[in-house]
Amino acid sequence: MGILCCFQSHTDGSAHHDHVVASSPATSSSSAPSSYRNNDRRAPPERQAAGEEKSSRRTDSVDNSNLVALVNDIVAESGTIPTVIVINRSMIIQSNISIHSNDGNGTMHVPYAVSYRHRRVAEEILKMGKAGKVTARAFTYAELSEATGGFRPESLLGEGGFGPVYRGRLGSPSGPEVAVKQLDRNGMQGTREFLVEALMLSLLKHPNLVTLLGFCTDADHRMLIYEFMPLGSLEDHLLDLPPGRAPLDWATRMSVAQDAARGLEYLHDTARPPVIYRDFKASNILLDTGFRARLSDFGLAKVGPVGDKTHVSTRVMGTYGYCAPEYALTGKLTTMSDVYSFGVVFLEIITGSRAIDTTRSPDKHNLVLWAGPRFKDKRRFAEMADPLLQGAYPTKGLYQALAIAAMCLQEDASMRPAISDVVTALEYLTVAGGGAADDDEPAPNPNLQQQQTDIAGHDDDQA
Repeated sequence: MGILCCFQSHTDGSAHHDHVVASSPATSSSSAPSSYRNNDRRAPPERQAAGEEKSSRRTDSVDNSNLVALVNDIVAESGTIPTVIVINRSMIIQSNISIHSNDGNGTMHVPYAVSYRHRRVAEEILKMGKAGKVTARAFTYAELSEATGGFRPESLLGEGGFGPVYRGRLGSPSGPEVAVKQLDRNGMQGTREFLVEALMLSLLKHPNLVTLLGFCTDADHRMLIYEFMPLGSLEDHLLDLPPGRAPLDWATRMSVAQDAARGLEYLHDTARPPVIYRDFKASNILLDTGFRARLSDFGLAKVGPVGDKTHVSTRVMGTYGYCAPEYALTGKLTTMSDVYSFGVVFLEIITGSRAIDTTRSPDKHNLVLWAGPRFKDKRRFAEMADPLLQGAYPTKGLYQALAIAAMCLQEDASMRPAISDVVTALEYLTVAGGGAADDDEPAPNPNLQQQQTDIAGHDDDQA
């Protein structure tokens, strides 16, 4: 029997985005900043403490529609005038633009050579800065060089398409730890992605998104400064573990998945307009103390769709193995594209295997294709659990997790659940300690009760 899990649609918000601001780029450079370590993002034509308090999903929402719409329009352009990051009335001039604040009252002077939309963006940004809604600050290159010990190799955390990422301490050896992402001018990322990430993390703020502390645009330097995530990325703890590192237990895996899904839920359901993340993968999920997960790397994120539009048309970007099939084929991007990518990562979390791995046997090069027939045969569900778990997982919890993954991976985007429903389902798994015991009653959550399929079956027919 085919896979058919029923999710009831609901919306629920989380956190508010009333912070920093950045404007737009001018180039049509292709990809985006990386997290601590990353993979190639160009798609081919295709959390441990028990009882740790979870972040609330419902918070206030601040509508930045006008500003975001203006900025998004400009970001979408190519060949336009290079623009500016404006933070706390400090105008960081890009290229030939000359927007500046020349008095203590924040009076702004914008040359008339700058387009009307650029002027509108700068004015809106300045307004937010004067209202005290900005938290990020401008750092000098000297400050960051001192913080990282001159960007010495020992401080290097990793390197990706954006460039190297360094660990540092601000101010003194006992100062706060930070991660400094340095744009490699010769790399595959560019100023456009730098600005997009600064914009997104300025407007968006949530416990499950990384915190942008500041930026540097001294001379030709382009850097982003983040709160340091001490446990690295999910990839570091899940895929290709180094000798001596213990694998994540089942409950922690489910909790990390829930945190990551909450981050997506905020982007899709609370941000106005919604934001499509577009690069959801294990290396972009960073882990704080207690294995709380935070989404990082927003250089590929897109705003929209808005109004009556059902999708955003864009070049196919992302990482091979994670892109939704309809997006890879048509370039039409929706929030369901993120749900598919979540399904791929959730399958990685369950199996401990990479989405694409040519070192495995040919039938398992592509994890989703390998899992397809196993989703339909309950006798094979145990094959999909990470061997490193050594059977230490609840059988029903495995079935329910596989049900969630399978629904997210539906080829038909309209059959995938909204990320808010995924969060609801994962909340049950984590509250139950990673899944109900085999002799427990069925899940009280109405969405889960409807999952009477080959994957989430009744107790009397479980293997």
